[in-house]
Amino acid sequence: IVIWAAWLGLNVFLFVYYFLLFDRDKKFYYTRVLLGSALAWARASAKCLNFNSMLILLPVCRNLLSFLRGTCSCCRRTMRKQLDHNLTFHKLVAYAIALFTAVHIIAHLCNFEWYNDSQQAADGSLSSILSNLHQDEESNKWLNSIHTNSTVSTPAYVTFTTIPGLTGVIITVALILMVTSSMEFIRRSSFEVFWYTHHLFIIYFAGLVIHGIAGLVRGQTAENLNKHNPEHCVQDPTHWGRNNTDSHCEEPEFESIPAEVSPTSLGGTYSCFVDVPFLQAVVHPSKVLELQMHKKGFSMEVGQYIFINCPSVSHLEWHPFTLTSAPEEDDFSVHIQAAGDWTENLIDTFQQQKPKTPRINVDGPFGTASEDVFQYEVAMLVGAGIGVTPFASVLKSIWYKFQHADQHLKTKKIYFYWLCRDTGAFAWFNDLLASLEQEMEKSGKTGFLNYRLFLTGWDNSVAGQAAFNFDNDTDVVTGLKQKTSFGRPMWSNMFSAVATAHPRSVVGVFLCGPQALAKSLQKCCHQYSSLDPRKVKFYFNKENF
Repeated sequence: IVIWAAWLGLNVFLFVYYFLLFDRDKKFYYTRVLLGSALAWARASAKCLNFNSMLILLPVCRNLLSFLRGTCSCCRRTMRKQLDHNLTFHKLVAYAIALFTAVHIIAHLCNFEWYNDSQQAADGSLSSILSNLHQDEESNKWLNSIHTNSTVSTPAYVTFTTIPGLTGVIITVALILMVTSSMEFIRRSSFEVFWYTHHLFIIYFAGLVIHGIAGLVRGQTAENLNKHNPEHCVQDPTHWGRNNTDSHCEEPEFESIPAEVSPTSLGGTYSCFVDVPFLQAVVHPSKVLELQMHKKGFSMEVGQYIFINCPSVSHLEWHPFTLTSAPEEDDFSVHIQAAGDWTENLIDTFQQQKPKTPRINVDGPFGTASEDVFQYEVAMLVGAGIGVTPFASVLKSIWYKFQHADQHLKTKKIYFYWLCRDTGAFAWFNDLLASLEQEMEKSGKTGFLNYRLFLTGWDNSVAGQAAFNFDNDTDVVTGLKQKTSFGRPMWSNMFSAVATAHPRSVVGVFLCGPQALAKSLQKCCHQYSSLDPRKVKFYFNKENF
């Protein structure tokens, strides 16, 4: 809240400061005669546009975020958690850019219209006199950007034949496409549309740099201000000129005032990717593809994610996937569920078993909230469907820590909840949970991991079979000792039980799942956290890609 309030305050300060600056600057005195306060509206909104365009890429610079997450590892927990809101801040800045763009466009449309009205006027008014100054000279000292009163020099003509007008149209079209394609339902239904249109940011920034070069908005030259004081000379515009007895009222001369463009964070989008040695691909039930690759050129932490590109499917598309391997392993793996055209084509490509194995490019790894799981005494891990992947990495790492009797493990208890719609989704994760059960028994830490599996979609035959075999030592659905629960968990009961079992602990709640589930868990975190700092506190963390 403090960071967002500071950002909002900076925007308000910049807008008010530059609005008053341009509304009172003496060199724009005659420009304001033609345009009124629309000039201040246009220039102030432009300054805020530049400021937010400088910020818009920072929250999505993955290398920068990973670096900050590493350098902040010794900082307070609340400081590190701010990095988890990067996408929210990115969207907020985007909304601000859209708002200031609308203000800027409306103000300049008014400017063009008033430029045109002043040029068309033939009543000898001050606006008419200013519009006709230096129009026939090649000295570039004119004020009105519409030079003639012919029908050709209309606002529309100036818009599409000048650098500021044409680049403004291109920037606006690119921005509209990026904003509209970012809507939730478009991203979910057609990720490719979102992916490709978002790369219009290159055109947006290129247009932003060029947009103000021509400087259609003009102001009085500093040298001419010494010979022509507008506040004094405006009283008698008909006697302006070199033959005037008043030496301080020569004809006013004007020059372009190029728009300033703040340095943007384009460099932050750069990242390296590597072609990694491929080991094997395994297709699990529920159409889940496991890719196993050899580590090359990077180290990883639990819960991190990578971007994957498969040229056989698409040369341009990169998609994020959480690492399901542990940092202690020599290889790394990801599990990919069919959830769209790209993932389905990728799975089909590996299932076809061509003579040549498809090439895989990897960019990463990058940090997430799950990296902090071992910073808590007690952790609640909640995965929905394929959202279990970051916790596969966590649980595998725990298995290795038990193997090596790691004495530095701060975490004393982990509660793991996995929600799945069908029984096949449990299959690829069963072996890991079974290994953990055996390892905890050997090390005498059977109470370290408490896990619950919830089947949210089933038919009567599955439920009947589970009920009939309920007294068996192992679960009929998963083959594990822990019985599968049918239906959705009662989160209030779960949180109440954890709060009772750990009355003085700091509990980290980690989710990789849908937004609706996030709201429920976040509500429970607030509800069951004690106001007394010495008692139980729940901290909510969610994976964001």
